[in-house]
Amino acid sequence: MKAVLLTGHGGPEKLVYGEAPDPIAGAGEVVVDVYAASVNAADYKVRLGGGAYSGASNLRFPYILGRDFSGVVSACGPGVRDFRVGDDVFGVMDQGIEGCYAEKVKIAAAIIAKKPARLDHPEAAAMALTGITAIWALEDTAKLQPGETILIHGGAGGVAGFAIQLAKHLGATVITTASPRNHDYVRSLGADRVIDYNTEDFMTRVAACDVVFDTVGGEVQARSYAVLRSGGRLVWIAPAPAGFQPPRSDVEVLRPRVARDRAHLERITELLAARAVWPPHIKGYPLEDAAAAHRVSEGRHLQGKLVLIVRAAAH
Repeated sequence: MKAVLLTGHGGPEKLVYGEAPDPIAGAGEVVVDVYAASVNAADYKVRLGGGAYSGASNLRFPYILGRDFSGVVSACGPGVRDFRVGDDVFGVMDQGIEGCYAEKVKIAAAIIAKKPARLDHPEAAAMALTGITAIWALEDTAKLQPGETILIHGGAGGVAGFAIQLAKHLGATVITTASPRNHDYVRSLGADRVIDYNTEDFMTRVAACDVVFDTVGGEVQARSYAVLRSGGRLVWIAPAPAGFQPPRSDVEVLRPRVARDRAHLERITELLAARAVWPPHIKGYPLEDAAAAHRVSEGRHLQGKLVLIVRAAAH
């Protein structure tokens, strides 16, 4: 099969379009013909190695990146009863496993779901990991309640954009940070207030938030404690600076588990059916142009999601 191979740690030039062995489904697994694969910030961080992704130093090269996908089942291993060859599915690779920058991927059938009929493959790929991450963060971890106020950092990104929609659906007042060119976009997602992080200090614009959801990390997280009420919750998916110690003991600091399971993928489908969420703005790249997508992702100023188009749509 064709795949994008990470040949070593370093810049985007380390991503080489080439050949890899076809995967074979084991017991309880399916092989999926990948039609679209999402590009996530974690991908370029693994490519670079070090830091929070120091475990990436143990990779065996060539290595195939990619955590979420949408495609069509092409083979079922022994014991698989929930899917048949030809089923449209989407999913997120189990933790510690990647491989979606390729024409085929194998995955445990128990952690994938039927693709929502109203989404095409790029849209489903774009919503898989971002969707389950936002659901784990807001519903399972923050337990966001109607009437609460949430500050979501980096609102134009994939996870944060889904979180804005979900928070609004749950009945919260939603404040987000974004650059001016993304203000209309995040408002269209449901943000009640938008703070320009280039010219405005969120610490002086908001106070007594019930929840802060940090998708940015670094000093943004360190400064977020100041805007929480006593008893508030800071939920993060991007780490604070190395060695940082929380300055308050009267707030909860929580990291979502983001386990892979079918239930959270089916929750995305439920939210779509309720018209509570919709696909993000998508910029697509052919699989062989993964390096170009990484350059954009690493710039960290994208709107919505980057998606690799692996096959021409047949469904």
